[in-house]
Amino acid sequence: MAAYVIIPGIDGSDGQHWQTLWERRWGTSAVRISPASWSAPDLDDWVDAVQEAYDDASQQDSHVVLVAHSLGCWAASVWLNKNPSSPTGGAFLVAPPDPHGPAFPRQAAATFVEVSAQPLPCPALVVGSTNDPYCTPEAAAGFAARWEARWHLAGAFGHINSAGGLGSWQHGRELLDSLTQQ
Repeated sequence: MAAYVIIPGIDGSDGQHWQTLWERRWGTSAVRISPASWSAPDLDDWVDAVQEAYDDASQQDSHVVLVAHSLGCWAASVWLNKNPSSPTGGAFLVAPPDPHGPAFPRQAAATFVEVSAQPLPCPALVVGSTNDPYCTPEAAAGFAARWEARWHLAGAFGHINSAGGLGSWQHGRELLDSLTQQ
């Protein structure tokens, strides 16, 4: 078993989002970040929220896995690089937005604009989509390479969120399992 830190994107994940459905399934083994700045994300606030959730999750199990979506991927990567010695069983990074892409919410998430992908201190898997409006597959593959993470192109699933009708996203669970069983 493992404990999971759920790191959604802007405004959190709604009730039909795969992250929320997984969190419900995992029960007390999952801890969602709760930054004060959900709608106007502040990177420091989000990284602090990851730390708090990690601290809670690590009390459940010593094997902690980060499960991030969208802007949460950047908060996860920054937290990991600030805490390289924290025991982390893996980082599942889904649909990271491109901070330099045309659809990036520069005004709402201004403190995230200058983030850069650097090698991560744990096993990681980046999952992208062929038609994500926030990131091209090429940019996402580039982030994966710079994070020294495995890369998986899932197909045409938009931003890989509840709008895509993925439900509990069984393929995603299989990908997560492949990461945590390394």
